[in-house]
Amino acid sequence: MGSFTASMLIVLPLYHLLLLLLFTSFEHAGKLVSADDKLIEIECHNAEVPATCIQCLNSDPQGKLADRLGIATIVINCLSSKADILANNMSTLASSVQDKNLKSLFKGCEHRFFQGKSDLSIATIKLKSKDYDKTNHFVRTALQQEILCKKNVVKMKLRLPSNILFEMRVYEELSDAAMRIIDRF
Repeated sequence: MGSFTASMLIVLPLYHLLLLLLFTSFEHAGKLVSADDKLIEIECHNAEVPATCIQCLNSDPQGKLADRLGIATIVINCLSSKADILANNMSTLASSVQDKNLKSLFKGCEHRFFQGKSDLSIATIKLKSKDYDKTNHFVRTALQQEILCKKNVVKMKLRLPSNILFEMRVYEELSDAAMRIIDRF
């Protein structure tokens, strides 16, 4: 019985120490999430429309776990997704019109968004290699593809559907956010 009492004297403090560590780690886990939310807020704060940047980051499962480089990568990924959506929208518009000039315009825009997606892919590679000037160059080049499409639509005095205009506006906002985040590296 003496050895049982002696072993309990050793095990009991270890048990208390284990409980203390568990409760402490749970308390800090909540604080880590707040720190990640704070980092997202800090990184998106300088964007022209922080809410768009924050929404993009919150839509990615890795957003809360990302460091600054990860945040920039996620924003570029959101941009790439928007480029896909806009390319598909332009393809749909091209298929729905008979006028050769309009068809050509929408096909040109579709091509521009696919080119933008390619530029964003290169931007991601440059970001991971820490070539931030080139990263911003390719994000800017992808944005210019969208701007040229919009300029050509305006020149033809067309009115795009509101959902496409919304996607284009978000594309511009995310481009701004990505470039501002990368500028701060």
